[in-house]
Amino acid sequence: MTAALSLTLPAAPAANDASLLSPAALEAALRDIGARRYHNLHPFHRLLHDGKLDKDQVRAWALNRYYYQAMIPVKDSAILARMPDANLRRIWRQRIVDHDGDREGDGGIERWLKLAEGVGFDRAYVLSTRGILPTTRFAVEAYVHFVAERSLLEAIASSLTEMFSPTIISERVAGMLKNYDFITKETLAYFDKRLTQAPRDADFALAYVKEHATTPALQRQALDALTFKCNVLWSQLDALYFAYVAPGMIPPDAWRPGEGLVEGRA
Repeated sequence: MTAALSLTLPAAPAANDASLLSPAALEAALRDIGARRYHNLHPFHRLLHDGKLDKDQVRAWALNRYYYQAMIPVKDSAILARMPDANLRRIWRQRIVDHDGDREGDGGIERWLKLAEGVGFDRAYVLSTRGILPTTRFAVEAYVHFVAERSLLEAIASSLTEMFSPTIISERVAGMLKNYDFITKETLAYFDKRLTQAPRDADFALAYVKEHATTPALQRQALDALTFKCNVLWSQLDALYFAYVAPGMIPPDAWRPGEGLVEGRA
């Protein structure tokens, strides 16, 4: 198993710790973080993509990832509440609509619930979140606290993992459809809209960071914020690997195979 990456919030750097990067160089530095740290590189993702997980291991991923998906609009609401500019709020609130939907039965969270149901879970069990791993809860809630407590620049910069998500989505969808006979296109419908939503959101956030990270210290904060978010995502897969792959040590009260399933969906 890979070593878990720390979720410790990075300390604010000294104002003179680096030279000011050009906007293009700052973007390159941000993209380099993703190239080295994004969770498409994690062994658990490689197993998922390559069809080397069993059905219960895929279920564990779907169940735990639900908590992250469900908290995205909570995270974005915390960011929205800190935006003094109405134009900025109007743009950012689309993220909340994307996940919550405009009406019941719509939105990204609903589509993730369909994914969880598609692999056999009872909806009420997923909604309860009682089976998620402690590290999943810790990592996701650390992210919500981060965006609520750090600067608006850092909060927005932390969302820039969306620059890298189209790659992992393409790998995940193609690999899962190819390798798992219990996965269908309908099961993975969540990812269809993310292929356009994520680049749209990333383009806006990247432009904001490049415009507002105007000193070496602010640029360092933006880079550290993206690193922190990569650690949040990576640590969730660390926990899944440890509990459900190797050494297979499931924490007390976390989901165990056979629990929370629709009758007859073993």
